[in-house]
Amino acid sequence: MQRSLLLTLLVGVFSEISPTPEPTPLPAWVGPVREVHARFTGQPGTLALFGDSITVSLAFWAPLAYECRNVPPEMAHALAIVKDYMRPECWREWRGPEFGNEGGTTVRWGKEHIREWLKKLNPETAIIMWGTNDLNDLSEDEYRSTLKQVVQECLDNGTVVILTTIPPRHGREEKAARFAQIVREIADALRVPLIDYHAEILKRRPTDWDGASDAFRGYEVYEVPTLISGDGVHPSNPQRFMGDFSSEALRCSGYGLRNYLTLLAYAEVIERVLRPTQAPAR
Repeated sequence: MQRSLLLTLLVGVFSEISPTPEPTPLPAWVGPVREVHARFTGQPGTLALFGDSITVSLAFWAPLAYECRNVPPEMAHALAIVKDYMRPECWREWRGPEFGNEGGTTVRWGKEHIREWLKKLNPETAIIMWGTNDLNDLSEDEYRSTLKQVVQECLDNGTVVILTTIPPRHGREEKAARFAQIVREIADALRVPLIDYHAEILKRRPTDWDGASDAFRGYEVYEVPTLISGDGVHPSNPQRFMGDFSSEALRCSGYGLRNYLTLLAYAEVIERVLRPTQAPAR
């Protein structure tokens, strides 16, 4: 009787010292996105990239297929997951108008052709980012309604969508910020994952992200050591930071930062939605 009482007291003491940790809550989008994926009828591991010149460029996504250096642990984990799961042709071969990415386009073009791409590619996942060119021609209302329609077409097809906010733009800072907020609101309303590229750029370079500013005179357009290139529109891509994912590189290479953020987001979707019953690769 005394021994039983002692054991009970010890269990109580150790429970107070080492409480069971609370499980990490799943992101709000996981349940709805699993429902979308349950309707998917295509080939697993297919990833479409829908967008404009910032997407069609082979500086985006393709470099991750090759050697990367100074890779932080969370990126190494994500890279292993994506390389194990994604079809290899989706690194660089799914580029050009027939695959949903082309320079100079707006989300209007996306709306016109999204059903064609979904029929041709039937991708399991689509990363969507239009808006930089839209700043010149579209009102906020049109941008919101048109982008929302493109996303919904994908979801109706059973394609998981990862939305991306546009980067800040020289001379269009306020409107770019409003467009970024619209994308956040659409992601929240349609319950899809979001890559907040706009916010991440401002987080890392709050006052000197703009390579078109006087502070970066004398550099070649894509060589500026900040996140937006010398044209004030596209991400930078300094040669010395190619394939580098150190903290310094993620503050100086706009394409490097986009690749890093996209990789983390896609790997999380793979783990939580596309193959949630499998143990994650390490």
